[in-house]
Amino acid sequence: MKTLTSAIAIAASLYGAQAFAWEATEGRPYEGQTVNVLAVKSSQFEAHEARLAEFEEATGIDVVYDYVPFPNMKEALTTEMVAGGDYDVVSVMDQWVHSLQMLMQPIGPGIEGQGTDLSDFPAAHLRHGMLDGELIGLPVRGHVQLMFYRTDILAEAGVTPPQTWEDMVTAAKAIQENTDAAGVALPYGKLNGQNLMVWMNLLWGNGGDLFDADGNAIFNSVAGVAATETYISYLTEEEIVPAGSAVFVEQDAVTSFKQGNSAMLPVWWWVRSQLSDPEQSTLTADQIGFTALPSVAGADRTTFTNTWIFGVTAESDNKDAATEFLGWLTDPALERDVLMDPDLSEVVSVHMSNLTDAEVNERWGGMHQAAADALATADGVEFGENWPRIVLILETAISSLASGEATDVQAVLDAAAEDIAAIR
Repeated sequence: MKTLTSAIAIAASLYGAQAFAWEATEGRPYEGQTVNVLAVKSSQFEAHEARLAEFEEATGIDVVYDYVPFPNMKEALTTEMVAGGDYDVVSVMDQWVHSLQMLMQPIGPGIEGQGTDLSDFPAAHLRHGMLDGELIGLPVRGHVQLMFYRTDILAEAGVTPPQTWEDMVTAAKAIQENTDAAGVALPYGKLNGQNLMVWMNLLWGNGGDLFDADGNAIFNSVAGVAATETYISYLTEEEIVPAGSAVFVEQDAVTSFKQGNSAMLPVWWWVRSQLSDPEQSTLTADQIGFTALPSVAGADRTTFTNTWIFGVTAESDNKDAATEFLGWLTDPALERDVLMDPDLSEVVSVHMSNLTDAEVNERWGGMHQAAADALATADGVEFGENWPRIVLILETAISSLASGEATDVQAVLDAAAEDIAAIR
C-alpha cells in the first residue's frame, strides 16, 4: 500500500512533487470481477480503453466500456442514478455533479490505498470532485480556455500576443488597421452559456464574482457592471469583432478564426485540433499560436474551466475493483502515455506533472504549459442544482445587451440578480 495526502487537505494544494505511478494491489484480490464503465464518447477515453490490457493483466479485473455521445450523456447518467446497478464507474461533467450526487459514493478512503497523488491535480479541476467536503470523483479530462492567435497576422500588424484585455484591444485595432482580418472572434449569442466565458474572466479580473459566501448574487456590483460594459464595448464601441457577432455562438467564433476572418480567438484548448485540421480549416499549424487567456491589468491571469470526473457508483457491486480501476485510470503515467501517442490529435491533461513536462510540451508545441500557466491562478464556479437555470438567466442578460434590446447594464444585471434569487 502507498500513502496519500488526505482528501480534506488536498483542496489547499495546487501542485506537489512528481506524482508516482500506479501499482496493482498485491495479491490480485479482485481477480475475476468485472468493472462496467459508462463514459462520454471521447478519443482520449477510447485511448485509455485501448491500454486496458496492462491493467487487466496486473489485476485480473475485466473492464467493459460503454460510450454515450455528449448530448445524451446527462440522460444516461440520470437513468443510472434512478434505476441503478448497470455501471460501476461513470464519467460526469462538473456542472452535473450536484444534481447527480446520489449516483456516486465517497472514494477518499479507497483511493488512499491506490497511492493517487491528489496534489498533482490543479485545484480548479480537483474541486469538482469534492462534494460536501468529501471526495467523490477524480479529474480525468479537463479544459481551460486559451487565447489562440494568428502568428502571421500579428506579425504583419506589428503586435505581440496580448497579456491583458487592454493589450488585446490595442492589438485588435492594429490588426484591423493593417490587415483584412477582424481583431478577435467572440460569442455574444445564447447557447449553453457560451457568451459567459470571457465575461466571467473579466468579472474575476475586476475583483468581482457571481455569488458571495452565502449564495447571494453579487455580479451586479460595480465590478460586475465594469466587466459587462467592457465585454459589450468590444462589440459596440471598440468594434474589434467580426460582423454579426451579436448572435455568434462559440462555433461561429471558431469558424471565423479557422476561415481566416479573425486574428484572435479565446476558446477551449482542445479546439486546437480543429483549427489546424485541413478538412475543417484554412489554417496550418505554424499559423496558430496560443497563450494563457489575458487578464485585466494588475489581476492574475485565469481561465474558466470545464472538468470531467470519474467516480464509483453507489450501487456498484464491485466497489473495490472499481476503485482499483480508478487508481489506474488517473495515473499520470497513463495520461502521459496517451499524450505522447503520435496517432492522437486532441489530448488534454489534468496532471500538473504532465502539463509542465518538457517532452509533452515539445510534442504539443507548448500548449500544455500555456494551460498550466492559466490553471495556476484559475478561478471556478460552485455549480449547484439550479446552475442550468442560472446560466439561462445570465446568458440572456448578456445577449440582450449585445443585441441592443437593452442598454442599461446596471438595470439588466439587477433584474438578472432578482431572477436568480427567486430560484436559489
